[in-house]
Amino acid sequence: MSKRQIKLGAFIPTTSQHAAGWRHPESRPQDHLSLAYAIELAKTAEKGLFDAYFLADGLSVRWGSAQEGELGLGDKGVGFEPVTLFAALATVTQNIGFIATASTTYEEPYLLARKFASLDHISHGRAAWNVVTTASADTARNFSLAQHPSPKIRYERADEFIEVTQKLWDSWEDNAFVYQKENGQFFDSQKLHEPEHQGKYFTVQGALNVSRPPQGYPVIVQAGQSEDGRELAGKYAEVIFTAQQNLADAQEFYRDVKSRLSKYGRHADDLKIMPGVSIFVAKTEQEAQEKYELLNSLIHPKVGLSLLSGLSGGINLDQYDLDAPFPKLEDADINFSSRQQMMIDIANKHHFSIRQLYEYIASARGHWTLIGTAEQVVDQLQQWFENEAADGFNILPPTTPAGLNDFVAFIVPELQRRGLFRTEYEGTTLRENLGLKRPENQYILKQNTAQAS
Repeated sequence: MSKRQIKLGAFIPTTSQHAAGWRHPESRPQDHLSLAYAIELAKTAEKGLFDAYFLADGLSVRWGSAQEGELGLGDKGVGFEPVTLFAALATVTQNIGFIATASTTYEEPYLLARKFASLDHISHGRAAWNVVTTASADTARNFSLAQHPSPKIRYERADEFIEVTQKLWDSWEDNAFVYQKENGQFFDSQKLHEPEHQGKYFTVQGALNVSRPPQGYPVIVQAGQSEDGRELAGKYAEVIFTAQQNLADAQEFYRDVKSRLSKYGRHADDLKIMPGVSIFVAKTEQEAQEKYELLNSLIHPKVGLSLLSGLSGGINLDQYDLDAPFPKLEDADINFSSRQQMMIDIANKHHFSIRQLYEYIASARGHWTLIGTAEQVVDQLQQWFENEAADGFNILPPTTPAGLNDFVAFIVPELQRRGLFRTEYEGTTLRENLGLKRPENQYILKQNTAQAS
């Protein structure tokens, strides 16, 4: 039996992950819509043997406030549509997978299933769908809605959305297309299955007009941490991108979500849990710390406050001294989300001021941040990996291209030296490299079950 090894995703927006990363001397924000630059990043990640290139996405330009919008200081809510970009990157790479974000709240199952099936064919089995329900209420005004749906509705819709999408991917059996020129038969009609789905949110009759994806289904990825998010992950997710700050919390999440799979007939190995981690690494700990401090010195205060705007729960943080202790927001009558509560806990634990808190979260938006030499960083990654806290990690390089280059140059060799990471890709598809099984066509399974009974 092969030794269990760490899986790695590369979370690499072209404008950098750290809030001030685009201002780094080596960053190239002017190239954020350059295909050549995206190719460069993808090839660097593939050189580092990453499992996948992960791209987040939103459906609105998200400013922290009107004033920041006027100053041009807000969150960088601009960039390539992920599936379009990855279709291009797939043609110049061989092994790395592509995790594209798409919303179950603002898309439709048929069109999404078609896009991702096409990407899986173009990439020869390297596509993945990061399922999001869209947290930003600003998005509603771009899609003819009076208001953003509630979390309960969004998760109900997401559950049915994934169900319908998988039915669509199974429209054709793997060997349905026979291409028999002599008798004029293009496909075997007995191997075509229409979903005929009628549910609470969707009515989808016809089969998908793309053959079954090479992987059966593109890999299903999710990032929810709420109770609804955890349950959805237990039912469908094959990779989960989570935000944890310490070993104990990571272990609780890992064990809880893994325990939910059995009720859906799944095995714990069917899900890879990959916490996000931002890494500042150098030859010495002091040099790594200097990299961290340089980026934090570049954070514009209004951008820092915008990072905390979601945390404030409607309380205007502008009224407070940036260098005074973080206000006791938990005393307010506000129902905080799991991510918001985590931010409050961070501030309380470290006795942070407002400025110190936004500096702390600027590199990874609440994900784990590690600073040090390759040995120091890998010591901590190994501890989580070997103690039921992670199956791998989604790496959030604080800057591009510098942070990604540093990871490949420093961290990958140290992981390999310890036998924790591959020295070559195991397969040609993303499922093979992640160690995930290829799903059977659900219509064939139903037929086999009926015949057996």
